[in-house]
Amino acid sequence: MSSSVRSICDVPGIRVGHAQDEIAMTGCTVVIPEHGAVAGVDVRGSAPGTREIEAIKPVRLVSEIHAVLFAGGSAFGLNAAGGVQQYLEENGVGFDVKVTTVPIVPTAVIFDLFEGDHKIRPDKQMGYQAAQNATQKHPGEGRVGAGTGATVGKVVGPQGSMNGGIGTTSEAVQGVHVGALAVVNAFGDIVDPNTSQIVAGAVDETGAFLNSERHIRRHSEDVFRADINTTLAVVATDAKLTKEEVTKIAQMAHDGVARVTRPAHTPVDGDLIICLSIGNKKSNVLTLGSVAADVVAQSILRAVRASNHVES
Repeated sequence: MSSSVRSICDVPGIRVGHAQDEIAMTGCTVVIPEHGAVAGVDVRGSAPGTREIEAIKPVRLVSEIHAVLFAGGSAFGLNAAGGVQQYLEENGVGFDVKVTTVPIVPTAVIFDLFEGDHKIRPDKQMGYQAAQNATQKHPGEGRVGAGTGATVGKVVGPQGSMNGGIGTTSEAVQGVHVGALAVVNAFGDIVDPNTSQIVAGAVDETGAFLNSERHIRRHSEDVFRADINTTLAVVATDAKLTKEEVTKIAQMAHDGVARVTRPAHTPVDGDLIICLSIGNKKSNVLTLGSVAADVVAQSILRAVRASNHVES
């Protein structure tokens, strides 16, 4: 990738690391705010798989998190969080409880067990490796990390799907950076909102796009309904925000999912967005939430374009 390509790492203090098993077709991705972050979350899908998510809601005691982990492996992949915690503890990161530090690592997973070897899942060792690999360089996109086994367009089942993956971008507004990283494993199609053309999604036996929304309306009895889909995203900014404010930005950022995913937030998706505040710059929620929706949408498009070698 060119150094001019934008990513979530344009937000100062954000590091990203991937680890994957390319034979098993699964992996994990960690986002580490170097000095901790105020975090908020919004869950729109009906089938989430998570750990430490309840703790970052506004009414909870936790005031700071130390990493975010996205992983494949369905619920089994939640075990990878232990490796991220081990890495952070070894480096003295976390809440100081006198005898050690306790890192808080909100985690969410995607279902990728139909890809590769379903018996191999992200584990503690893979989570540790992803944390070790975290840098401020532009992270890999496409079928890497948590997006290694991701797919999109599953209205007729896995056999009619296309590659999902990971994408990232950023935008600067009024001197404040807003970046996003998305793991795209959606039930629906991914559509370019500028052209209304499907970029990646469900296909028939000839490779032609089915148009998932149209198929659902015409063939509802044939829709593949397994709860195996999720779009996950992290939004980060160097604006100074409260837990209530980052939670609102996470809510607004879901507009980006809906702009490019059709249908989005379905009963068989576990869509989730976490927002991180890691800086001291002044801004406002209205502006940041609007930008967050844009960078999430662009990250999703970048993910499927990279995974399917589609030009923008």
